[in-house]
Amino acid sequence: MEVQLRDPKIVMKLSKLGSFHQSKLSFLRSFLKEFKDWKYKRDLFELDENGHGRAVYSLSKNSRTYSLVCFANHIKDDERSDRVIATKWDTAFTLHDGVPTKKDLDRLFNDVPKQEVGRLSYKELTLSRANKSLRIFNHVVESLSEGRQPDKNKLFEVGYLYRTTAVYGSGKFGLADRFRIKNRDEICGPFRLEMMLVYLVREFTFDQVNHIARQKNPRKAVSLDKNICRNLGIGNSTGLGMAPFIVNHPTLLNNWILAREISLKKIREIEKVKDNEFELFKKNLIKSQKNITSWNTDSEFQKKKIFGLLKDMEKLINFINDDFNFKGKYSFNELYLWCEKNLKDECIEYIVSLMMEPYDDITNPLVKKMSADEEKHFNIPTQKNIENLRNILENNYSEIIKIDFSKKENNQNYWFISKNKEEPRLADRYLDYGSELEQPLAIARDIKILHERISNKKNSLSIGKFLMENNDLRHVVRRAFISENFPYSEIQDNTIGSKLMPIDMLRLKLSFFGAVKFDPRSDKWLRICMFQGAPLLNDLKSIDDGWIYNSLN
Repeated sequence: MEVQLRDPKIVMKLSKLGSFHQSKLSFLRSFLKEFKDWKYKRDLFELDENGHGRAVYSLSKNSRTYSLVCFANHIKDDERSDRVIATKWDTAFTLHDGVPTKKDLDRLFNDVPKQEVGRLSYKELTLSRANKSLRIFNHVVESLSEGRQPDKNKLFEVGYLYRTTAVYGSGKFGLADRFRIKNRDEICGPFRLEMMLVYLVREFTFDQVNHIARQKNPRKAVSLDKNICRNLGIGNSTGLGMAPFIVNHPTLLNNWILAREISLKKIREIEKVKDNEFELFKKNLIKSQKNITSWNTDSEFQKKKIFGLLKDMEKLINFINDDFNFKGKYSFNELYLWCEKNLKDECIEYIVSLMMEPYDDITNPLVKKMSADEEKHFNIPTQKNIENLRNILENNYSEIIKIDFSKKENNQNYWFISKNKEEPRLADRYLDYGSELEQPLAIARDIKILHERISNKKNSLSIGKFLMENNDLRHVVRRAFISENFPYSEIQDNTIGSKLMPIDMLRLKLSFFGAVKFDPRSDKWLRICMFQGAPLLNDLKSIDDGWIYNSLN
């Protein structure tokens, strides 16, 4: 039996993409498996009694070493902010290529804590900063210094000691350009270095609280229990800066989604599901309910989705226990079709992720195909003609070209770049000044304009000649021809309409990172947790790939 890939016009709707969850394809999970046999070392740890100072952690294999350089700083409580406009942070980090010398550390000390205002070199690969979750951090230090473990319930309400507010790479602020490292086999997957930085930062947070507790009460202090450490991750606060990425990298987006869709297709095509495969799926399904019930948020939007997810999972478990025969043919296909008929997107996409768990043989080869050499796919085929272009638009953008952009609600917003931080922002076209500075992120509107503009052109007119008189539409002509070969490259929604939920765009990207516990703080920014439940650095060699469903054990 052959199953068709899911229709991009359905999958690429933002409400669907905003229901994606982490999976075996997520970058932090594949990173841990790829680096499990690397040698870990804490090379430097020079913190004072308050936990301020510097530290260096490294991962090494053969002749390659990557080093996390940490600077812990003293800041006042009123200086601590998740906003990108902040200028001071509790900690600042960079991932250094190789082993840093004392000269490197002194140089980095002057620039890394300044973040955007500082200047890095080609020796540095990624840059980040983080703030304490102050209530939790202080509770842990106080408990450990008194010789007892912290209250688990308090810890798992938040799930982390520190929250990052940005992780930069690929040439920003003087960091190494991508071309310097893109051919290294060990980091061929997307965002490997960013995942490495966050994972090593997690280790530093545990060392720091243990150190401060010992300094506070040397006789009585105890170290944070290893099981508690494993159940704590690293938080992240993310805003609109992440959203344009998935618009500006169409082939990369396609490769991420395509890997997921091919996984689902192959799993649905399995004629005979083995007992141990279905049992692993069912075990993770039941265990993960605990993770979902610990998913805390004040967002009514997200609370509704979580409540619906739990109700749908209960419905699914009852169906599996009472009526489902997994020993029949193509049982995962039957289960998926039942989910499509009976469950909402939040649960359907959760089940898609869970179905991958027994199948390393399916997911592992696809992980290696999730990068993209985008330069190869950006040449417009100027020899093709208007008929070719019209067919692409009417086949691949059929819903988009139906949108009436003369209606105010379909043209409500515009994207711009803030002057102070050069970060993407969203504004109301009819209330805010500055729409003349609009960024080319209104792809649906521009596709509609393109379709209208070619409506009276001869089929035989070449794309090259058309562009000579219509250069303002070059960017969407390029995108249209990309979509011809990359079916999941385009969001099938209006990114400037009044009904836009920008956090759907953020969640899409974060799900591929491997984030959990999405906590919207508005429709434009949210907090998440990464590596909660993950093995510690010393545990990596014996990694259990199902760790993500153990985060409350």
